[in-house]
Amino acid sequence: MDGSIDLFEAIYTTRSLRRFRPDPIPKAVLRRLIEAATQAPSGRNSQPWRFLVVRKPDLRRRTGDLYREAFDEVYPAERLSAETDPELHRVMRSARHLAENMATEPPVLILICLERAPDAPPPTVLAARTSGSTAYPAVQNLLLAARAHGVGGCLTTVHVRREAEIKDALGIPAQVDTYALVPLGYPLDRFGPLRRRPVEEVANADRWGEPFG
Repeated sequence: MDGSIDLFEAIYTTRSLRRFRPDPIPKAVLRRLIEAATQAPSGRNSQPWRFLVVRKPDLRRRTGDLYREAFDEVYPAERLSAETDPELHRVMRSARHLAENMATEPPVLILICLERAPDAPPPTVLAARTSGSTAYPAVQNLLLAARAHGVGGCLTTVHVRREAEIKDALGIPAQVDTYALVPLGYPLDRFGPLRRRPVEEVANADRWGEPFG
């Protein structure tokens, strides 16, 4: 794809994709995706995003190994075998595949970071939640732009359990905090259509519990 796609088609077909072909993503495409990410809004238009594009096999391997360690803490294998809901089992199986192959399968890993002032302390839990309002719109822009180029990926955050080790491995400065790890690649699975709850189930009118529309 050349990057031209209807906006609503992109929104309605961009889903989390976790299995990838080994084909490399051209540097020009990656640049376009990051440029799209930088068009997202940010508090006070401060644009504190920083993007670390990891392509070298040894660094992808180290990052992926740390990701799997963190994933196994949160989602041990027995949780998958004990899950009886077919849909949740499917999602967890897909997530486990990514964790087990993050080190080698996706050709690109992108860490979405925010840079603090050198003398600013790490964010508290509350501050981290509000800071996310700057980080995550950039992630969504990146994923929508990726969809337009036929590239798949997903937003992951499990890596934060090994953030110190990942920052050390990749030379990320102390005043830079990581908010998302996005694996990217040409997907083995198809894009949408998506299955989502109807508006009537998720939207309220004026007061909580009052149906919308």
